Amino acid sequence: MNETSASPLPSPKPIDMHVHMVGNGTGGTGCWLRVKGWHRPLAAFMLRHIGLPSGAMRGDFDRLYAERLLELVRQSSLEAVVILAHDQVYDEQGKLMEGLGSFYVPNAYVLQLAKKHPEFLPAVSIHPARPDALEELERCLGEGAVMMKCLPNCHNIDCNDRRFQRFWERMAEAGLPLLAHTGGEHTVPVVRREFSDPRILELPLRCGVNVIAAHCGTKSGLSDRDYFPVFVEMLRRHSNFYGDNSAFNVPIRGRHVPECLADPVASRMLHGSDFPVPVLGHWSWLGGFINWENFRRCGQVSNVLERDYQLKRAMGFPPESFTRIRLLLRRSSLESRLQPVKD
Repeated sequence: MNETSASPLPSPKPIDMHVHMVGNGTGGTGCWLRVKGWHRPLAAFMLRHIGLPSGAMRGDFDRLYAERLLELVRQSSLEAVVILAHDQVYDEQGKLMEGLGSFYVPNAYVLQLAKKHPEFLPAVSIHPARPDALEELERCLGEGAVMMKCLPNCHNIDCNDRRFQRFWERMAEAGLPLLAHTGGEHTVPVVRREFSDPRILELPLRCGVNVIAAHCGTKSGLSDRDYFPVFVEMLRRHSNFYGDNSAFNVPIRGRHVPECLADPVASRMLHGSDFPVPVLGHWSWLGGFINWENFRRCGQVSNVLERDYQLKRAMGFPPESFTRIRLLLRRSSLESRLQPVKD
């Protein structure tokens, strides 16, 4: 009797777990975008940086942005990217704060995109003070959400508010991780600066949620407080606390790269680009985190998702950091989307 052995499973491919969707509502997506003041030239620069014309926002922007992102993923070393919804700003009583916030990306939009394209993994965004927060959470779980994203300092979310305990408990029960912004922020308007402190995430952690501190509490501007030491102290106390290296290829935020390559941080680090934030290797080279050869090599990579990946490899981030997010994303939503891999 002939015996045939099964083909060996491939090694896992990298996943970028911090990619922003943006839109202005063209095509009925429900998105909106407010670009004011000095953010106008910044937005134009970001568009050119990812390969879109600066006038794209005056056309069918939502389609152009999504198609360009999909093209970049397919032409990169990545298997998939986690695309982020972005909720509106609410007060403590769950009332919409009109006029605040600079952009909105509905959960329905990212969930719809993910159903069309396996390269897109949907992360929803729900302000837990919303009257319908738990109902929306259940809807999103049913639609295949793999993660939730919020910016406590920009969304006005006191994650330690006891009224939100059931919300965090339901996320923990469902295995839905939380990606929460920590540290300084200058691209999205800040509502509560004190909520930049990673300690704002203590309650979800105690409720059992796997929490990812976006940017590891690092500074974004010169005047920001550096919460990286707080982030490291929390890593030691919470086994379900992680950090990502998103936007480490822009000035200031990547200054803690050497500490991120050593434990206890290295074993909890996840790969994220913060797309469409620019990816520039100059700061890593000037900081001594990469050599001249790697700076020149990575600078010739036109695909910004691939460039970010290659720069972080050159910095010394271990292979596990690029695939570790597989262990955290909601498993039941992943099984039919990602290729099976060997342990």
